[in-house]
Amino acid sequence: MGILTFALNVTLDGCCDHCAVVADDELHRYWTRVMDASEAMLFGRRTYELMEEAWPQVARDPQASPADRDWARKLEAKPKHVVSTTRSDFPWSNTHHLQGDLATAVKALKASTPGGVLVGSPQLSAALQRLDLVDEYRFVLHPVVAGHGPYLFQGLEPSSRLDFVAATRLRSGIVALHYRRR
Repeated sequence: MGILTFALNVTLDGCCDHCAVVADDELHRYWTRVMDASEAMLFGRRTYELMEEAWPQVARDPQASPADRDWARKLEAKPKHVVSTTRSDFPWSNTHHLQGDLATAVKALKASTPGGVLVGSPQLSAALQRLDLVDEYRFVLHPVVAGHGPYLFQGLEPSSRLDFVAATRLRSGIVALHYRRR
């Protein structure tokens, strides 16, 4: 059975708005390595739509940086699973609709994906956390105070203790943190 890794950019004040973070080539190379280590991606509908709107064009844009283009091409090739009750058509290449009971569907996905699943949707990840389905966490902490939300684990009640695995400091001052569920 593969592990489910929740991976997300977050500011010092807990904001997980993708517009509030430092997105440079080094960060894209880091996330590309993380994505390469997983067999599939899992998205909520909103995050999927943000990704679908931006990255397919970057994969074919000769003006895009090599790091952005590499991330975009690998993301396009990666199996992508989307949880949605409001949308059923997902035309982006290699995208599959994950339907039915969330716990049952995600357990089946983990069982059929021995190389692991990477999820980066804040609301979906909080729901998966409540269902005790998240095995690992990878947070990239940005040296930014956003002053607004959405916030990491907003509305999550139970506390969880995690075991530290590793930390990596990037030149920009970003720190990538890796934790495992106890």
